[in-house]
Amino acid sequence: MEPLITLVTVTGLLLLAGEFGAVRFHRSVAALRGGLAAMFLLTGGAHFVGMRQELVAMVPPALPAPELLVTLTGIAELACALGLLWPTTVRGSAAVLSALLVVMFPANVHASGGDVPWWDRLGPRTAVQCVFLAATVGVLVRHGRAAAGTAPDSPLGAHRP
Repeated sequence: MEPLITLVTVTGLLLLAGEFGAVRFHRSVAALRGGLAAMFLLTGGAHFVGMRQELVAMVPPALPAPELLVTLTGIAELACALGLLWPTTVRGSAAVLSALLVVMFPANVHASGGDVPWWDRLGPRTAVQCVFLAATVGVLVRHGRAAAGTAPDSPLGAHRP
């Protein structure tokens, strides 16, 4: 639930900042990129600190080397979270994150079994995963259109003066 709260809160705060004059967050796609970056920094960090063993346990038994898989996906999430912040790497980062969400879904299915709280059951996990996927695909699709008129090397696509 924390990743969803992070995505919604950071995106909302950045949209609010845009309404109050922060030019780089004036476009909703920039705010969404910031929210996704914060969310994937949180989830990517959890692959190494705090929840590592829980994430290793989520890997379906049919897959080899669960610890290595958690490490590699954590590195990918952290790298792509940072990649969302620069216009030149947004599309690639959003594409990789979209693919990761799809490829890692079996871990959600595996983790939803047994005696788990309602929010960890398959239905809620699937709904939240769909929100994340819609956000990453939305950035992938909309970034090219929203990036027109932005400075290519500035974080989050700040507008040119």
